[in-house]
Amino acid sequence: MAQDPLVSTAWLAEHLNAPDVRIVDASWFLPGSDRDPRAEYALVHIPGALFFDIDEIVDETSDLPHMLPSPVKFASRMRKLGIGDGARLVIYDSQGLFSAPRVWWTFRAMGHEDVVVLDGGLPKWIAEGRPVEDGVPPPRERHFTTRYTNDLVRDQAQVRRALAGGKDQLVDARPAARFQGEAPEPRPGLRSGHMPGALNVPSSSVIAPDGALKSAEQLKAVFEAAGVDLARPIITTCGSGITASLLALALARLGRDRTPVSDGSWADWGRPGDTEVVTGP
Repeated sequence: MAQDPLVSTAWLAEHLNAPDVRIVDASWFLPGSDRDPRAEYALVHIPGALFFDIDEIVDETSDLPHMLPSPVKFASRMRKLGIGDGARLVIYDSQGLFSAPRVWWTFRAMGHEDVVVLDGGLPKWIAEGRPVEDGVPPPRERHFTTRYTNDLVRDQAQVRRALAGGKDQLVDARPAARFQGEAPEPRPGLRSGHMPGALNVPSSSVIAPDGALKSAEQLKAVFEAAGVDLARPIITTCGSGITASLLALALARLGRDRTPVSDGSWADWGRPGDTEVVTGP
């Protein structure tokens, strides 16, 4: 089985000042939440953490939310942020386990494999009485090399082919009510429902009561209860590629280390057009 993609708060506390460890705050909130992740980062973050802006480090030529940037732009942003080659990255977010997996997946898609997610994130860190700081540290530029790998990324055309071929399973991380078309999408203009043949594993179902990721045994039961065949290829999807990355993280804990994510997810598929939309369970 592949190495576990998460580290504990105890591990990070022990390695907080290690010269090769870089901590990244990847906090992000759903549209309409009226919260500013960058402002919240400036008020409180794990000591030494750098802020990764999910809505700025994007493909600016796309009208879809936070699509993967070009490798050139990503390398430039990481250099200015102070993340260099050879760093072990620990990604966390302020909701526990929500947006951090998206940034974990992004680094891996850009060829940086030495990256893990902090299990339980900032809430668990604070609940344990561990140190935090405020302010924004001055940037120290470092050299960062991208080696884009497309095996972790799927666009709409590839998802269409996967559905037509019947080999890949589409696993949707949105809440059941949105998946079934009973609740509206948080982004205006999108149709309600899901991709034909998709299976629903709400992202909340992979999180334990304490905010950490469930154990491998528990995760296996969650996916199998949803009808997912863990021996077959899987593509994860969600509203805009955020919680789809959380399912990819959960699958990595199960040893499925290279699960691709639908980058545009429902923000792309659910727009008015010729994509087929299904409602109901």
